Amino acid sequence: MIRLLVPIGALLTGIALLLLGTGLLNTLLALRGSAEGFADQTLGLLGSAYFAGFILGTWLCPRLIRRMGHVRSFTFLAAAEAACVLIHVLWIEPGMWLLLRVITGVALVGIYTIIESWLNTTAPSERRGQVFACYMAVNLGSLALAQQLLRWDSPMAFTLFAIAAILIVVAVMPVAATRLAQPVITDTPPLSLKRLWQAAPVACAGAVLSGLGMGGFWGLGAVYAGRMGMDTAQIAGFVSLVIVAGALSQWPMGRLSDQIDRRKALVVISGMAAVGGVLMALLAPFGQWLLVAAAVFGAGSFAVYPAVVAHLIDHLHQEDILSGNGSLLMLHGIGAAVGPALAGWLMGMTSPVALPLFFTAMFTLCALYALWQLRQGRDRIVDEAAHYVPMVRTSNAVLEMMLEDATHEEHGEVKPQAASGDATDKRADETNEIDSIEGAPEPLSVEQNRQTLAKDDEEQQGRN
Repeated sequence: MIRLLVPIGALLTGIALLLLGTGLLNTLLALRGSAEGFADQTLGLLGSAYFAGFILGTWLCPRLIRRMGHVRSFTFLAAAEAACVLIHVLWIEPGMWLLLRVITGVALVGIYTIIESWLNTTAPSERRGQVFACYMAVNLGSLALAQQLLRWDSPMAFTLFAIAAILIVVAVMPVAATRLAQPVITDTPPLSLKRLWQAAPVACAGAVLSGLGMGGFWGLGAVYAGRMGMDTAQIAGFVSLVIVAGALSQWPMGRLSDQIDRRKALVVISGMAAVGGVLMALLAPFGQWLLVAAAVFGAGSFAVYPAVVAHLIDHLHQEDILSGNGSLLMLHGIGAAVGPALAGWLMGMTSPVALPLFFTAMFTLCALYALWQLRQGRDRIVDEAAHYVPMVRTSNAVLEMMLEDATHEEHGEVKPQAASGDATDKRADETNEIDSIEGAPEPLSVEQNRQTLAKDDEEQQGRN
């Protein structure tokens, strides 16, 4: 494992540092905005602006990366995000914060694309599953650990904003120092939403509804905890607990998803998230019991989107999977952009308890729709059943890594490394294999095979 991680250590270190800063900022802004007197509706819009930037970045950033290269693009986007962190505390005004959140969302999805495409092409084919698992652990672990940095100082001080900016800037150092070859970013045209809906309506509905629910959590979860009387340290523990519970639930939820009808699994998983939301609303005044409810919610909610992705793959041909996932990411992003604004409006119109009830409504709808589709008849898998893989919404590049590894595992194969030769090398290898079967004393070299194949081609042309 160490030999595997050393070559990509710079990339994993860079994304870990960056997500420590970004994860701290996301919660910090909710707490500082609340303390500055921003309305719940405004705080919800800040969360929506971040995910709107995420959607915009999926269109803008691949062009930027192809033009500037991976290292310079990473540096450019990290610098933009670090500047946004500091401007937040220098210019405390809702309109400016909304613009800064859009820019931050664009920058982060671009960084995700850079790191994931790099990992995808750098990791050995037979080890991509392990690299994928390490990357997801770094991703979720960094976001959970980032919350504990809130204990350093008050959200009203400059200190936490400075720490977030420092972490993001320092993240550039290991990536800029890497000697890894830079991969090529290719465009994957999204599958039309009409075709996506016809192929997997449950996946479409699940992506939007889970986006609505999880967008509400990321945008307003810390605000809800603060409204329930928690101090900064307790809020950090609350958010971290939801993330850790979601990470720990991936294995059992994945086994469930792979062993039964995927729609039935979505009923169970979404139902758990909905129950967690109800418990968060009912147990809000009871301190420690609220943490238990938050853990139940995290265990269910973080598993919905990976199950939705697996269900989508079940219903698409291999050549449509990446384009279909791009469209699914867009649907999830639209839900995540609308969710915080809608949840914030409900909290402002009623009470903070509206947030967990909003979670309950979204995941209940997801469970009910999956149940209704389950009653329509048997689930028809197009090629082969997919495998549930723990993942969060990042970029389309991460699915390539997961798909290639799953394909080779299913066939018991190890994908060969890309060779520097061309189709002639492949034909030469095939000639060697034929000769060995026919009992030739020694296989011919690649150069001898090239000469033989060239001679054969000339003879064929002469006959023609």
